[in-house]
Amino acid sequence: MSRVLFVVPPLVGHVNPTISPGVELAARGHEVTWAGVPGVVDTLLPQDARFVPVTGGLDEAEYAALHDRGRGLRGPAAFRFLWEDYLIPLARATAAELEYVIDMLEPDVVVVDQHAVGAAAVARRRGVPWVTSATNSAELTDPLGGLPLVDEWVREQMYLLQLDLGIDPSDAAAGDLRFSERLVLVFSTEALAGRPAVSDLDTRVRFVGPCLTSRPERAPFDWEWLDATKPLVLVSLGTVSAEVGDRFFAVAVEALTESSVQAVLVAPDRVDTGGAPNIKVAPRVPQLALLARCSAVVTHGGHNTVCETLARGLPLVLAPIRDDQPIVADQVVRAGAGLRVRYGRVQAGELRDAVQRVLSEPLFRHAAVRIAESFTRAGGATAAADAIEACIRERVR
Repeated sequence: MSRVLFVVPPLVGHVNPTISPGVELAARGHEVTWAGVPGVVDTLLPQDARFVPVTGGLDEAEYAALHDRGRGLRGPAAFRFLWEDYLIPLARATAAELEYVIDMLEPDVVVVDQHAVGAAAVARRRGVPWVTSATNSAELTDPLGGLPLVDEWVREQMYLLQLDLGIDPSDAAAGDLRFSERLVLVFSTEALAGRPAVSDLDTRVRFVGPCLTSRPERAPFDWEWLDATKPLVLVSLGTVSAEVGDRFFAVAVEALTESSVQAVLVAPDRVDTGGAPNIKVAPRVPQLALLARCSAVVTHGGHNTVCETLARGLPLVLAPIRDDQPIVADQVVRAGAGLRVRYGRVQAGELRDAVQRVLSEPLFRHAAVRIAESFTRAGGATAAADAIEACIRERVR
């Protein structure tokens, strides 16, 4: 029996895509373990999943405070915060714990989230094969290419991190911790993401599409509220942005009140629907199950929500806020599967028109179905597990 270790950051969108491949590997007889921040990562995993806590010395309140500090940022400031105040400090703080975990579990391969660069550095230092889990295809487009000073700083920090861990300077200079030398698993397809813009990745990248099976969904929902005679529109800004989305949710309520659709807003309870009978607010929903009933989705462009929507062949209206979201939104628009609006400036009339267009104009749905078909061909969890197993066999040889 081989051992597989998944290392993920405390971000829902980075944990969820790893669950189905992990469950598939476990069903094939491998010993599968996840490592991450307790109270976040473990709550998303199946109840019988093996989990090892890695905190970096921070407790849940400190992680929550860190998230709060970055919520209002956008554009270059958001990118810089992500790396300077979150990812690099997290990598340094967790390196010693991750080294202990790897020594304790002796994994045959470590599947490292693209933003868990500390785990990549530790695996490289310990000589353990590691592969990249690219839960978001945006990194393949070189998102920091337009921010040369930030890009230079990120690369320097990854280099210094490796030197601090005792990695040979020539190896540290050559290796980008965001991309494994062996395999980069991308939970998308070229039909959506396009070909990698980063050089020398073509031979390492394996597009497997979103992995949506086996993921537990524990949020309740009033299914009797749904009216099968009306199109259902899901409005979601994701787990990180929902708390700062009051203006956008208010615009969505105004846009969809008294319309011909039903709408579910994944939003804090404080969001006021004005008593509109066709709009429901819920802080959490069983998203995959709900998407099976939807006709369209309005979202911030989070990669997971986008791929989960497209996997159902549904069109989108996208209001990107920060980080990778503008890149993902542009991918959807370029593929013809949705429309983009300005998150901070969109008015109710514009949003209403965008929703009506994606619902009524067949080309958006046809493009979404085309992408869904590419997801199916990519193989999902089965293809991801096959690729990880190939790395294990390569090590055994």
